[in-house]
Amino acid sequence: MRRTGTLLSGALLLASLGPATASAAVYGPPAACAPGVHAGCLPWVMADAWAGHHASVEVLHFHPSGQPGILATAAWIRSSSTDLALYPGYEGPGATRLPRGPEMVPSSADSRLLATFNSGFYESDLEGGFYTHSTLYFPMRRGLATVLRYRDGGVGLVAWSGGPRPPASVVMARQNLPLLVNAGRPNPLVGNNYAWGLTLYGAPAVWRSALGIDAHGNLIYAAAPSQTAASMANLMVQLHCVRAMELDINPEWPILVTYGGRGALAPVLQVPNPNQIPGRFLYPSTKDFFAVFVSGHPGEAQPW
Repeated sequence: MRRTGTLLSGALLLASLGPATASAAVYGPPAACAPGVHAGCLPWVMADAWAGHHASVEVLHFHPSGQPGILATAAWIRSSSTDLALYPGYEGPGATRLPRGPEMVPSSADSRLLATFNSGFYESDLEGGFYTHSTLYFPMRRGLATVLRYRDGGVGLVAWSGGPRPPASVVMARQNLPLLVNAGRPNPLVGNNYAWGLTLYGAPAVWRSALGIDAHGNLIYAAAPSQTAASMANLMVQLHCVRAMELDINPEWPILVTYGGRGALAPVLQVPNPNQIPGRFLYPSTKDFFAVFVSGHPGEAQPW
């Protein structure tokens, strides 16, 4: 391990998110508001003050609507000022003879590192596409939820409709299950909890994580304990995701780390998961993960 950090926590009853009023250039996530006698709103907290004038990563800790005893964590990621990267671990996403790369955040990119978070299922648990650093580790499958980074630097989150290999316009793609949320609504299949992954001891409500995209093309990560597929989908809708995909589930995997200083300094374990540590991705990781970097220019290569 190269560095350590501390745990941040907080609580907010998330009930509704107001409409965006700022221009696209400075747009940020709407404040979360709690209704009732003690009504009030709490904005998201900037997690990268060192990186620039407008926040690229903002974090929110809250009690999802209808779950007052549950603490969830969300991160909003500004796509126009960040680069999303995907790294294999030394075991995940699955067995392959292809080079796995650094299996951690490359130390050469520490000066740009904003956040890291968990990815999706092992290939042995769900066959899905995995493409990064010009390497197709596993072929793409039609109909699966897919997070993409494009050659021009933009990101997308879609139900895959292409072939087994991404086109030249795509530089990163990771698939996991069908879309959890589509057109701002939960997938009707979320009522079948068994369709969304095997859970520890068969429990219906476990740690779950998800990645979504808002109407402005920004990414939203969220994780929470004691979630069914249906409650996790509702959580992502509450966060104004127009589409979302489930990522890892069960206690071992959900993690979000932000970095409070340039050079990957002051890592903060934002998801209060006792199975994780702040320095998780600053040394070789068992499993694949996402990293978020300050963007130097649109379409720059992923650090490797």
